[in-house]
Amino acid sequence: MSEPPPDPLPYIRFWETLTPDGLGALRALATPGMRFADPFNDISGVERVVAMLARMFDELDAPRFEVLDRAASGRIWYLRWRFVARPKGRATPWTIEGMSEVHYDAAGRVAAHLDHWDAGSQFYGRLPVLGWLIGLVRRRLRHA
Repeated sequence: MSEPPPDPLPYIRFWETLTPDGLGALRALATPGMRFADPFNDISGVERVVAMLARMFDELDAPRFEVLDRAASGRIWYLRWRFVARPKGRATPWTIEGMSEVHYDAAGRVAAHLDHWDAGSQFYGRLPVLGWLIGLVRRRLRHA
């Protein structure tokens, strides 16, 4: 008989209600050596993850996450999410959609959070020069 998956709701609530003052709540939800990886980061240690999130609030206005769906397999939860934020100095918010693999340890704490999303179209493609270049490459490949 397999063990039931851990309850993801406290971790989901952490992300959906994230504020600069609430970053410390991650320490109670994750292991000290928690790994976080996304297209820009691959870090270990809950303190480093808290520091990364603090930088996010320095660089973006009104960042917010919304978990759209979830599924479990053993002690791993897969979360489909949407992130909306406005880069400082820009008028229009950016939206990024992706998936996270959230690995829990036997005590029900997050041991790894691995984000999967397309940085090419959802980030680099929005930058003035890179966006034009990526668009050109995509158009060429589409006709190939």
